[in-house]
Amino acid sequence: MAGVWALLAFVGVIVVWNAVFKRNIGEAMIVGFLAVCGFVLVAGTEHGGSGRQAIREAVLESMQEEVTFAGLAFVFMSYVLTRTPVLDKLIDLLNSVLGRLRGGPVYTATVAGGIFGAIAHVGAAVTAAVGSVTVPWMKRSGVKPELAATVVAGGAGMGVSFPFSATMFILVGGLAAQGVMQPDEIVRPLALAGLWCLGYRLVLAYFLVRRNGIAPIAPEDRVPFGLSLRNGWTSLLLFLPILVPLLLTRGPLAGALGDHSGVGDVLKKPVELADGTLLAAQPYTMPDVISLITWIPVLMIALVLFLGRRHLPRTAAGWWRTIGGAAPSFGVIGVTIVAAFSASNLLGDLGLASQLQTVLAGLDAPGWIMAIAIGVIIVAIAIPLTASATMAAVGPVAVVALANAGIPAPVAAAAVLIFASTEGASPPSGAPIYVAAGIARVDPVKTFLPLLKYYCLPILGMGVLIAVGALPV
Repeated sequence: MAGVWALLAFVGVIVVWNAVFKRNIGEAMIVGFLAVCGFVLVAGTEHGGSGRQAIREAVLESMQEEVTFAGLAFVFMSYVLTRTPVLDKLIDLLNSVLGRLRGGPVYTATVAGGIFGAIAHVGAAVTAAVGSVTVPWMKRSGVKPELAATVVAGGAGMGVSFPFSATMFILVGGLAAQGVMQPDEIVRPLALAGLWCLGYRLVLAYFLVRRNGIAPIAPEDRVPFGLSLRNGWTSLLLFLPILVPLLLTRGPLAGALGDHSGVGDVLKKPVELADGTLLAAQPYTMPDVISLITWIPVLMIALVLFLGRRHLPRTAAGWWRTIGGAAPSFGVIGVTIVAAFSASNLLGDLGLASQLQTVLAGLDAPGWIMAIAIGVIIVAIAIPLTASATMAAVGPVAVVALANAGIPAPVAAAAVLIFASTEGASPPSGAPIYVAAGIARVDPVKTFLPLLKYYCLPILGMGVLIAVGALPV
């Protein structure tokens, strides 16, 4: 059970180093990663490979992660935006429409997370797209930066909460291969479960707005709509970096582009579940070719540089000073993301998934106890892993365990996906946390407790209520 102990050590060391010793999160993540390295060097990897080689490969892979690039890109993008009036004009326009509503940007961020999540499904991409506009808007409206980052990161999991994500297909593919249920049986339960989760987030938004005393924008601070549109219509172009990749990867245009380019003629590698079940190789699709999490910040930076060109440096020395101003944020965010993903890779090498699958297979208790136990285990796995990796590792066996306790398989599958949707709100390794923190330019650790309190644990509870039938799906 070296993987389980390593996971506990990873989280425990980070908490102690950061909360007790009061060191920054980047340093804490490095120490947590070193703790996991110790387990690898002593226990070796699950496949018997060299511990040193595994550590080297884990670090190299983490530095090539899309989220590592995206986190740093959004830090730079948000910093450059503050040097131009582009975002101010967009926020004036948004406030002229919704500024009279108390907590308008908070509700907008929540609903947008649900809409974008139902389309894009990738947690970090949901955070990137929604947070690019709503985080600065919330900050301008008086919302604390850490709360703005928390709200956006807390909505990232809605991509898993709705059909038809890749995570859902990994789960139902394994269940169909075992004859547990047919793929189409989960669509209605999961859609309703996703709506329950969105409803909870809206209630939470109402609570947070009241608790934090977020007031409407004062009338004297709201620019009349006609004037704000006249002065800032070009700022609406900031939505293009979100819409263009989305249109190229989803919908009719994506289908036509995929047919023309022959993307679907190439098959991916088959997915092997932890129990040895091999899912059939699936064709590549446009989302596999055009990454939202990569292209949204790239296009956003390019557009900001164009729209704000009159207010940005024109010399190399000026740009050197500008980049230097963002350097401290680059350091913390970059080190934190690399350490988190490196530790995640090593935990996989230690056999964390198969060890927790063994624990799941041995559970035998009434339905409500099984739902709580399985929910806690899946949430724990989703701390270092993505939702897709979690479902590939233990998803089918978790559903079977709940079904054996008397819970209908489609309901159990929906509940398991809700448990896994906490990936974005699971400190310290949730990738959306660092994307949101980069946009808000805030220490990620300031979001950890609020994310656990307002999103991670309540969503775990909702999954349990769905499993036992208290929330009908």
